[in-house]
Amino acid sequence: MLSDAASLFHRVIKYPLMTEKALTELELKGKLTFIVDLNANKKMIKDAVEKYFRVKVVKVNTLITPEGLKKAIVTFKNVDEARKVAISLGIL
Repeated sequence: MLSDAASLFHRVIKYPLMTEKALTELELKGKLTFIVDLNANKKMIKDAVEKYFRVKVVKVNTLITPEGLKKAIVTFKNVDEARKVAISLGIL
């Protein structure tokens, strides 16, 4: 059985998005990009990432892509926390 944090994370976050731009944002600004559920709001995304990875999220920006997917750009307190999450996800 999944814990509450894992359950919330897997319900809200679909997958991380790693493009050239997203990788640059990660390295320079401590931001990670995720594709999320269309019904997820910023608070849900922030709570899911903070509880699952035990890190501090400063800000969440969302947008709907032309393909109809919802993209969330999550800004972490510092670059090291963003790298920690990226390594946990197998991105770095």
